[in-house]
Amino acid sequence: MSDEGYDERPGAPGPTGWAALRSAMRPRVTRAQVLAGVLCAALGFAVVVQVRMANDSDLSRLSQDDLVRLLDETSTRAEALQQAAVELERERDDLLSGSDSRQAALDAARRNAAMQGILSGRLPAEGPGVRIALSDPDRQVRPVTMLNMLEELRNAGAEAIQVQDLRVTASSAFTGAPGAIQLDGVTLEPPYVWQVIGDPATIATALEIPGGALAYVRNDGGTGRVDQVEKVSVTALREVPDPQYATLAPPAVP
Repeated sequence: MSDEGYDERPGAPGPTGWAALRSAMRPRVTRAQVLAGVLCAALGFAVVVQVRMANDSDLSRLSQDDLVRLLDETSTRAEALQQAAVELERERDDLLSGSDSRQAALDAARRNAAMQGILSGRLPAEGPGVRIALSDPDRQVRPVTMLNMLEELRNAGAEAIQVQDLRVTASSAFTGAPGAIQLDGVTLEPPYVWQVIGDPATIATALEIPGGALAYVRNDGGTGRVDQVEKVSVTALREVPDPQYATLAPPAVP
């Protein structure tokens, strides 16, 4: 007799009712559950990062309105991740279905190409976001202050960024000195105008957190203004050089 309650030898009777019930109640891990687990882990990481950012700015000194805005920001990110999970599951179902699988694969490839083009700076983009104007009357704003602004924007979910007429990408860097700040080797002249695509309320809240990016600007003697707008156009493009050393890795052999 096997541990399922029936005899597996040839000619033996089939499973009993209790054995069939136990078999039906066994947990099964589906791809959707795995995907949901990955997204939950990403959400957990985002919450931890947000909490650490808030702790760095001393939560005990934040007003009730600031704490409510932080909670709203975290909730917004959670909703965005949930929506991403729904879209990924729909895309997976389209690719696995027998009908229109070729068209679904082509649509997925086009969406991926557009996303990569925007993130790398090769394609223009538009959408809701903010416009930031940083004044520097005494030319005392430091490159590290601009870097703090960029990191704060990325942490708040900015998807496309342009400073003056220069596209900001993952490899961009602020260098130089106060009064002679350079972005990727190009000297900038104040006022420094940022065009940023992303959730306007989330980005504006993140920049205004006590001890945050705009506080660094004020400490350097500058001022900052953030306007939430329905449509921001990021039109500056960036040429992406071919990699010198990296090549595409061959697919893994199972």
